Amino acid sequence: MQDDVAQRAFETLSGAEGDAQDLSSHAQEAEAPNALRHIASLTMTKVADGLIDPKLMLSWLLTALGAPAVYAGALVPIREAGALLPQIVMAGWVQAMARRKWAWVAGSAGQGIFAALIVLAALTLDGSAAGLAICAALAGLAVSRAACSVSYKDILGKTVGKSRRGSITGTAGSVASAGVLVLALLLMSGLVQDRGVVIAAIALAAGLWGGAALLFSTLDEAKSEGGKATPASFSILKEDANLRRFILVRGLLVATSLAPPYFVVLAGGEDQSALGQLGALVLASALASLLSSYVWGRLSDQSSRRVLMLTGIVGALAMGGAVALALLGMATQIWAMPLVLFILMIAYHGVRQGRSTYLVDMSPKDQRSAYAAVSNTVIGGLLLVAGVAGGGAALIGPVATLVLFAVMSAGAAIAALGLREVEAAD
Repeated sequence: MQDDVAQRAFETLSGAEGDAQDLSSHAQEAEAPNALRHIASLTMTKVADGLIDPKLMLSWLLTALGAPAVYAGALVPIREAGALLPQIVMAGWVQAMARRKWAWVAGSAGQGIFAALIVLAALTLDGSAAGLAICAALAGLAVSRAACSVSYKDILGKTVGKSRRGSITGTAGSVASAGVLVLALLLMSGLVQDRGVVIAAIALAAGLWGGAALLFSTLDEAKSEGGKATPASFSILKEDANLRRFILVRGLLVATSLAPPYFVVLAGGEDQSALGQLGALVLASALASLLSSYVWGRLSDQSSRRVLMLTGIVGALAMGGAVALALLGMATQIWAMPLVLFILMIAYHGVRQGRSTYLVDMSPKDQRSAYAAVSNTVIGGLLLVAGVAGGGAALIGPVATLVLFAVMSAGAAIAALGLREVEAAD
């Protein structure tokens, strides 16, 4: 009975018809309940991500704790680069595992532990000590996140068939956004002015990561065959031209994640660190995810290449719109920046869905972890450089920076034209 319910739910969410021929017979039988475990686990981790967002929540918390601005400025580079750069080392470890779910379980549990340490630091420290402790805990959280990232695409590829993977991750993104939406409304309401509420949100994130680890441990994953895994090496970039082009496209689409702070700058306002202002950013992202993640996921199952093209175009239009509003002197209108930011975040969530689905579907079955690690390491290096160069970008002003980002996003759409269609491939 439970299996029938799981199967019907899976078919409704994914549009799946028949067995996934790219999976083993055992994986086909377990696909529906496994897919629901994926959705529930990802939902919990995505809500946790929103609750501990370095750009918003942690930045505000460090300010409230009296930490110097240098620590808040280091949060995003630490989180992003720390989650991506270690993957080249971790990939070999993951591929040597018979059941790779345990790497994801360890990573999710680790994120919960380090989030709890952030809570402890916030309750017991202030000033520079708090800034140093929270940045150190965030670095540990980021490395734990790397273990999840480098293993997940391989696990997803083993347990959920091609043409339904985007639907699974997209569903989780849309469901999770509802929880983050509640947080955004609380921040914007003016009712939340005490750091204790923010600390409580981070504590909840710690619990969600722990719960996700427990649930994911029940995933029915067949043993991987030993001896066939290829250690992660940059040599695969020489061998696979399509991977090189994919990394180029993904690298150019980084613009969609780097642009939002400049939208906030253009919006003006003297108290941009206020929770209400941050809440508006969270709200835009949550609404965009709620309305678009599942749709992007379904479209990615049809052609993740086309999704990457479309998101590049939408992102460029959003950033071009922000520039136009600024030049017309309308950027400070109450509706202006929230509107274009909403459009940009739709593109951003499409990028996340498209790049994930494309990488899983393009990678050889025994090299998914290696492909993910190499791709993420290159992008991690790019983000680290971007974080360091952030101060330099400020010298040319937000408008000029957004013009550059719009060109990058449009360039990604053009570059994606040359990508191979992987969903149609056998």
